[in-house]
Amino acid sequence: MTAVATERLINPHGGELVDRTGERPDGLDSLETIALTSRELSDLDLLASGALSPLEGFMGAEDYEQVVAEMRLASGLPWALPVCLAVDAAPKGDRVALADESGRPVAVLEVEGVFDYDRDREAERCFRTTDGEHPGVARLYEQKPRYLSGRVTVFERATPAYPELALDPAETRAEFARRGWKRVVGFQTRNPIHRAHEYLTKGALETVDGLLVHPLVGDTKSDDVPAATRVECYRVLLDNYYPADRVVLSAFPAAMRYAGPREAVWHAICRKNYGCSHFIVGRDHAGVGSYYGTYDAQLIFDEFAPHELDIEPMFFEHSFWCKVCGSMASAKTCPHGGDDHVFLSGTKVRELLGRGELPPVEFTRPEVAEVLIRAYRSAHETAG
Repeated sequence: MTAVATERLINPHGGELVDRTGERPDGLDSLETIALTSRELSDLDLLASGALSPLEGFMGAEDYEQVVAEMRLASGLPWALPVCLAVDAAPKGDRVALADESGRPVAVLEVEGVFDYDRDREAERCFRTTDGEHPGVARLYEQKPRYLSGRVTVFERATPAYPELALDPAETRAEFARRGWKRVVGFQTRNPIHRAHEYLTKGALETVDGLLVHPLVGDTKSDDVPAATRVECYRVLLDNYYPADRVVLSAFPAAMRYAGPREAVWHAICRKNYGCSHFIVGRDHAGVGSYYGTYDAQLIFDEFAPHELDIEPMFFEHSFWCKVCGSMASAKTCPHGGDDHVFLSGTKVRELLGRGELPPVEFTRPEVAEVLIRAYRSAHETAG
């Protein structure tokens, strides 16, 4: 990919797309080895590909403190969430090997420092709660007590769960440039795309050149729809209801943090690195339970100066099917009352699927519902 080919696209965060891949070094067997958790391995892969540009490794104390306190790196560049490696104690050497969960070395870290951190402070600032029932807070409280910082060189990339969807930032940028796109909107999702999501993505697509449907395929909560099922849903929906020349489907190999507002900003910055000029922020983006207000993930963008993030958030209200309008709508576009609106909760949909019933077309496309029913039946047969 040449600079000329992608010069029409938004610049990566910080100006340059980082590449932290490299060759397997000599003397690897002599290095102390640190085994990473699944979530840390996801972060490592994002560091390798440049998805976390301008970061070149796991954060040092100065960056960490500024991010937790002010949502900025030490340089002043906006950044919303820590990207840190938790350890029990400082390593003895100036380099360590980083291993996957099987113990296989995949990267080397150049040790820059080890520092203590305050779990309660990080939880309160980043998650807006210290409640151990919050999945992100629970993970934080369970991790090791110190943070190890340093630049990484990844010589063994993680095997992608969906190789055909595994596009690094340099590759999505090249694809956007090949299609002649300049204005690209990114859509983050960890759920199947139902009619409400379809409505807002198509509304966004009306104003830009292309849409990146970018489902997160790293760790999620156990009760979230499995990634394999979601990917099948995305494929049947895009094949049947979206123009192929206006949409790219690719996987985002991050783990969910469930940090609500801060994660919305973090997701936007990551998609900027993938080449998106715009980013959709809907109702309770990256939320969980009742920890965040319905539109807190939109309001947090007001804490940055206009255009400071460069990528432009696109805010959408909660949408529904209006029986009078005969179409999808939101409170911004529909004059009718709540009795005319069709809302379906996740609980209600699961009840319908459990009875083998298709959710109504006002909620989800029949092709998507069929995928969900098959997956639901298979899971219950396996469990039974």
